Amino acid sequence: MKILILGAGKMGSFFCDILSFDHDVAIYDSDPKRLRFTYNCHRFSSLDEVDAFAPDMVLNAATVKYTIEAFVQVLGHLRPDTILSDIASVKTGLPEFYVGAGFPFVSTHPMFGPTFASLSNLADENAIIISEGCAEGIAFFDKLYSSLGLHIEHYTFNEHDRTIAYSLSIPFASSLVFGSAMEHQPAPGTTFKRHLAIARGLMSEDDYLLSEILFNPNTPEQLRRISDALEHLREMIESHDSAAMKKFLDGVRDNIR
Repeated sequence: MKILILGAGKMGSFFCDILSFDHDVAIYDSDPKRLRFTYNCHRFSSLDEVDAFAPDMVLNAATVKYTIEAFVQVLGHLRPDTILSDIASVKTGLPEFYVGAGFPFVSTHPMFGPTFASLSNLADENAIIISEGCAEGIAFFDKLYSSLGLHIEHYTFNEHDRTIAYSLSIPFASSLVFGSAMEHQPAPGTTFKRHLAIARGLMSEDDYLLSEILFNPNTPEQLRRISDALEHLREMIESHDSAAMKKFLDGVRDNIR
């Protein structure tokens, strides 16, 4: 298959590496300097080069802020049967875009961003494939993600957004609250240092990405769960209620088991 990747960032370069040995891959980035460390592929710095390449699939790895814009820029250079695909962690606006564009599409979310995951060992990582895409595109990513050892779930766009509100908004919010309330420690303990490392990793992400994940319509419900749990914990601590604390800790252990 001839695959055009949009964006030569960490994820674009990663997909270029894993796809280029089995497919004819080209990678486009408007900044030629970002193409320096890509290999075994065609390197495009102008969209006019896409016409002759005539890709069967476009894999959009542009940052989430520019996902739809990147698609719009390339559409005029594609055949009508070219499969559009994205790996965006935020799907806002994409269902409507795909309907309006009229191309076959597949949308996935590899849940192993480069901040924390080891891209060379993904055995414990997960991926979501949106079930509303075309059969050929879904089969392609099923095979690809299975070859990487990923655990795969198939969700609708709505199910994806609800899942992300839980799996990303809760840890994001918890880390943001930790960071906003922390004081510098001259001799931090191991637990503190681990939380700090997570918070620093989170804050290295793009502000737009963080905002869009937190602005998910399903996030407020998850924040209320955090708020209610914190209030319950505060009440137990203030009242020194040992029995309630034991029950609370047992519940936490059950949840994370």
